[in-house]
Amino acid sequence: MANKRDLKKSINYVAGELFGECLVLKALRKADDAKVDEVLTDILNLQNEFLARANHPQPGAIKPYFRKLYSDFGDAVEAIIAKMQGM
Repeated sequence: MANKRDLKKSINYVAGELFGECLVLKALRKADDAKVDEVLTDILNLQNEFLARANHPQPGAIKPYFRKLYSDFGDAVEAIIAKMQGM
């Protein structure tokens, strides 16, 4: 873990890339608007949740907290990618 600023930049970057990719899929595949809107909402919620978690770590064991945050973020991104593939 370098620092919180880099972590927040990474979260924003990944969320932005997912958002853009979802819009491209919508344009190319002519996917159902309701499903696309649901995935876009999930991406925005993911970004908000993980930025909040990065900004307010639990006092005490900092390293385990951020390790869990990184693993949870990876799992959430994989879940969104799976939803995007199912559109």
